[in-house]
Amino acid sequence: MEEPLITDDTIVFGLLALCLGFVFYTSGRQQGFWKKFYNFIPGILLCYLLPAVFSSLGIISGDHSRLYFMASRYLLPAALVLMTLSIDLKAIRNLGLKALIMFLTGTVGIVVGGPLAILIVSAVSPETVGGAGFDAVWRGLATIAGSWIGGGANQAAMLEIFQFNPDRFGEMVLVDILGANLWMAILLLGVGKNRRIDRWLRADASSIETLKVKVTEFAERITRVPSLNDYMILLFMAFTAVGLAHWAGGYISQALSEGWEWVSDPTSFLSFLGGEFFWMIVLATVIGIGLSFTPAKNYEGAGASKIGGVFIYILVATIGMQMDLSRILENPGLLLLGLIWIGFHAGLLILVAKLIRAPFFFLAVGSQANVGGAASAPVVAAEFHPSLSSVGVLLAVLGYVVGTGGALLCAYLMEVAAPVTG
Repeated sequence: MEEPLITDDTIVFGLLALCLGFVFYTSGRQQGFWKKFYNFIPGILLCYLLPAVFSSLGIISGDHSRLYFMASRYLLPAALVLMTLSIDLKAIRNLGLKALIMFLTGTVGIVVGGPLAILIVSAVSPETVGGAGFDAVWRGLATIAGSWIGGGANQAAMLEIFQFNPDRFGEMVLVDILGANLWMAILLLGVGKNRRIDRWLRADASSIETLKVKVTEFAERITRVPSLNDYMILLFMAFTAVGLAHWAGGYISQALSEGWEWVSDPTSFLSFLGGEFFWMIVLATVIGIGLSFTPAKNYEGAGASKIGGVFIYILVATIGMQMDLSRILENPGLLLLGLIWIGFHAGLLILVAKLIRAPFFFLAVGSQANVGGAASAPVVAAEFHPSLSSVGVLLAVLGYVVGTGGALLCAYLMEVAAPVTG
């Protein structure tokens, strides 16, 4: 693994801040070239791609940085607390079943897409998807299935279950990152055109608009000029909640893993309950929802969701630096398989969305709740509106629930589809 030009995370963070500042400064200009540019390219996509370009040029590297860990463990749960302060649970319930249907469609797309991609690639290049024993490619692809349905914990579980050759695991990580990140980039590009996409889908987005209007009206009623006291209270609530979520999450995951065999067993469909990250996300969200029933809800008027948005954009930049565009053609056969796989997932989502007239919001968040998990589903949801981030969290939590079972089913189907070579 080649060392990047900059390895000091303090400097890397400054570079990421420069990228974010550049995007927000230029997107704020309402005339000339930049106005036309951002009519086609949403700002959040650029916040994601600029760090990817620096990573691809060897200037920075997600493999040599702890910034993603910092953002996902500290800033993400803090953002979830701040963005759920003004949540309207009744309005979220009124979103209906379409969100759940699109999430489950995304899961089916991953489960079925894996073996279909193997069958397609094996017709052209059987050695790409073949192998025997612990070198069998389907075993490695099972780890991608775990990542694309449940997340990192499920990916680790699949690696433990199927014992894929660790020397080749890096190839699978590359396919995982490139496939998921390219699809996320496409979804972010679609966010800026969601009204046009909804018209094409003939979707009824009235429930989403109602939720956005209610939250916006509430924020306008309580908006005030924030003081230093307001900012300190917001940071106190956010990061105290982060500390509690980490402490209680670690305790709960350890207690469940030690006390219940079906939680500690990576083959169990309940193994996700042993993950600290899972509990951290759940508890941070629960704390935020709990605060929404108290006077703390009025701190939305001091900019709670805006500060949460700052944290989310920092997370987006750290996600972007995980992607090295220069490695796209490193293993073209496996990469092609990954693109076919994620393409089937996307195609099935579009088909079902068209059939049931589901808004693009449900398609995008339902997909990311599978493929991206709790780290990116709230990011995509919040880009539609900060009040919608909790929808992404709730669906991502559901992804943990079905992750192990769905990945196991996908793995066994890929084993049947894969040719035995070598």
